[in-house]
Amino acid sequence: MGRPALSRRIDWPVVLGLAVLVLLMRGAAFGNPVSDFDDQLYSFIGWRMLHGELPFVDWFDRKPFGLFALFAIAHAIGGPSAMAYQALAMLFTLGGALLTCHLARPLADRTGAAIAGAFYVVLMVAYGGPSGQSEAFFVPMMLVALALVRDWHRPDAPRRALASMALCGLALQIKYTVLPQCLFLGLWVLYGQWRTGASLALLIRRALIYAALGLAPTALVGLFYLAIGGWDAFWFANITSSFARAGGHESRFHPSLLLWTVPLLLPLLGALYYSLRVAPPRDGPRYLYFALWSLSVLATVLLPKTIYPYYFAALAPCIALLATPFYARASLIGLGPPLLLLAFTINMLNLPARYPREAAERRDIAAFAAAIAPHVDAQENCLFVFDGPTALYRLTGGCVPSRIVYPDHFNNALETDAIGVSQVGEIARILANHPGVIVTASSSVTPQNPDALELITLTANRDYQPIAHVLVSSRVITAWARQDDPLLGRQTSGLPPGSQAIAAPAMFSDN
Repeated sequence: MGRPALSRRIDWPVVLGLAVLVLLMRGAAFGNPVSDFDDQLYSFIGWRMLHGELPFVDWFDRKPFGLFALFAIAHAIGGPSAMAYQALAMLFTLGGALLTCHLARPLADRTGAAIAGAFYVVLMVAYGGPSGQSEAFFVPMMLVALALVRDWHRPDAPRRALASMALCGLALQIKYTVLPQCLFLGLWVLYGQWRTGASLALLIRRALIYAALGLAPTALVGLFYLAIGGWDAFWFANITSSFARAGGHESRFHPSLLLWTVPLLLPLLGALYYSLRVAPPRDGPRYLYFALWSLSVLATVLLPKTIYPYYFAALAPCIALLATPFYARASLIGLGPPLLLLAFTINMLNLPARYPREAAERRDIAAFAAAIAPHVDAQENCLFVFDGPTALYRLTGGCVPSRIVYPDHFNNALETDAIGVSQVGEIARILANHPGVIVTASSSVTPQNPDALELITLTANRDYQPIAHVLVSSRVITAWARQDDPLLGRQTSGLPPGSQAIAAPAMFSDN
């Protein structure tokens, strides 16, 4: 008997090669709960959802419900550790790479398409990190939506459009900033239907259907919160707080962001050179489709008030596809430049050093959590992470003193009026309850609220004593236990000289 049709269609060497690359690029962080920042919060809330608690009502953040639900699913399957969502992110990354390879195939030969998939993997790690940022999850979903509607002349195009719009709705529940991409795909679908003779009345009806499909997941989540009496919390977290957050010192076009565009621009410049001097893209209309979609992805990156480098991960498939003229030829000479560029980008990530560094960080954070655990409990002696890893709440078993759990919401000056309570007032309330341990950092990641920082500094130096420290992402994280803790004097953890007083973090860091 012959092989099944699906087996014949799958290019197994390419699949295995990309899978090995995903493991290589993302494997260093596997099991490290503090490899990145934001995913620690998503993991915490997702894990707490398995205990009957809810985002927005029980825990504040402004990311969509679907992102936390995705992390909850990962933890339901893989347990509470970081490996659960990191493994899921690996699978999504492999899926995104294969989709990029599939989309690139009309523009390049088999080898060139595989290089496009490899660029996707490398750029996603270079910008989105190797752990579990939201870009790792919504970008592959948008690639499926993109693939479904790329050919508007297909007989089944209307049915595929429905699936694409529904998928856009799900992606909106991972990150709201995909809205420009959803709008572009919807307009592309309507344009294709107009080209095939659809009447204006039919286009209007279908536009309403597509809008309803795209909004349905978010509307259902809103109705759920309305039904349980949590509408105000849902609306504030998802809408009001986003507009209340201040803009950062780095504007959408801040000069410092230009440095982050270099790995993205190099493949594009190579593609431009090849298009002008060697040969144009193989499929001009298809290439134009990807170029127009890329503009909508750029809008996704630039939509928030403050732009962080990891937002550029959303552009990874755009660069991989638009750079196809750069590696469309299979000859050794033709593939030399893109392969060198790919190797250069991988080298920039310094994987030989990253593996032992991540392993050491994983061991150190476990020892740090073990040093904190005796000083906190699940009822009264709470842990208060003013600045440091959110993962410590789960690792230590300490109770959380506030529904504001993400440290950045306590210390970031941009969040001063955006969390629903007074930033300094909430910190004062927590400190009045005498948390068992306070966690601080030697330097900041974001611009700091000076009043919040002064209050923490004063309280820590007056009423607390440092008991342990750990190096995480080039910052020294210090744990402070209450001076009246009876365990003090029986526990030390190699404190550095001068650790009896914390210095005010710099207002801006290089992170």
